[in-house]
Order: sequence, then structure tokens, then C-alpha cells
Amino acid sequence: MSRRKAAEETEEPTPEASRTAGGCVLLGLAAIAVAALYAVSETALVLVGWAVGAAALWRAARSVPSAANPAPPAPPERGSNTKPLFTVVQDRPGHCTINWQKEGS
Repeated sequence: MSRRKAAEETEEPTPEASRTAGGCVLLGLAAIAVAALYAVSETALVLVGWAVGAAALWRAARSVPSAANPAPPAPPERGSNTKPLFTVVQDRPGHCTINWQKEGS
């Protein structure tokens, strides 16, 4: 066996970056920033907290669709022999279309 093949077989794959490790690093940096703001001024820390909260609330409000689940259309006139036919919309999970169809057809 050549040295090159032996080196390829014993070489371990390089580990990929972990999302958890990245989150811990960001949390540590945020803790350092909060400690620095507290050391400088408690008022600045409160104002930054309010600004972060307002930005998070604004972002959450913008991510909600305006009509995520609209009401189904009203059935046709009463006494007619119709039934609703539901079909699932493939591109949009949780959505469907409603078509009224005569029972005889």
C-alpha cells in the first residue's frame, strides 16, 4: 500500500460549522454588549432594549399574511342540489379551493 493511499484512508473529514456553536458565540457577544452598555449607562441599556423590542414586533407584524385563511364563499341559493368540492392547493400548504357542484353531475 502506498503512502498516499494510507494517508487518504486515515484522514478524517473536517467537521462542519455547528449552528449551535454559532448561536453560543452570538449569545456571548450579545452578553458582552449588554454588560458594556450597563457599565456605560443604564438608560442607554433600557433605550436599546426598547428599540430591539420594537424592531422585533415590527418584523413579526410584517411577516403575517393579510388573509392567511379567508372565509369560504357562500353557498348558492338554498334548495338547490349542490355540494361543496374541496381541492387542496399544492403550492400553498393549508389552503384549498371550494367549488360548488350539482349533486347530479
